[in-house]
Amino acid sequence: METGSPQDTGPAGTQGAAQTQGAAGTQGAAGAVEDGPVWIALPPGLLKMRRLLLVVWLGLISLAAGLVPGLLAGPAWAAFALPPLALMAWGWVMLERNWRSWRYAERADDLLISRGVLWREETVVPYGRMQLVEVTSGPVERHFGLASVQLHTAAAWTDATIPGLDPAEAERLRDRLTELGEARSAGL
Repeated sequence: METGSPQDTGPAGTQGAAQTQGAAGTQGAAGAVEDGPVWIALPPGLLKMRRLLLVVWLGLISLAAGLVPGLLAGPAWAAFALPPLALMAWGWVMLERNWRSWRYAERADDLLISRGVLWREETVVPYGRMQLVEVTSGPVERHFGLASVQLHTAAAWTDATIPGLDPAEAERLRDRLTELGEARSAGL
């Protein structure tokens, strides 16, 4: 099963897509089978974590913006709580759009990372150019059972990150990328 976009995989599609990384192909105009990258979407835990942080921070700001003026200057001034609440509703939707835009694919010679809602950005990291692959997980990420994979290359602007992975998948990806990087750089 080839997945062309993160929407095709769905929220639980990361496990299914990771298990079906075999030879996937699509029918071209001439009827020939073309191999394309098998895209893997990020797990839904990242979206849950980001939404919780949005609600906590903007909820506190809304509470402070409405409660303090409301108590000091009168109930009409409690309307200052409305802009942060509106921002929270807008952010709730935008976080999901951003989460759906993130995906990655392992190919024979490189790793593809695609992201972005308005400006699509696709990063191609050749295995032979990787110098360091890190797995990081902050306290909030650990609470949600998430980890990030950071790829470092010789050129600083090509460093890439895959956020919000399951820790086991992050470690598997780190080990695989390190192994492929060492094999590809040995020929340089």
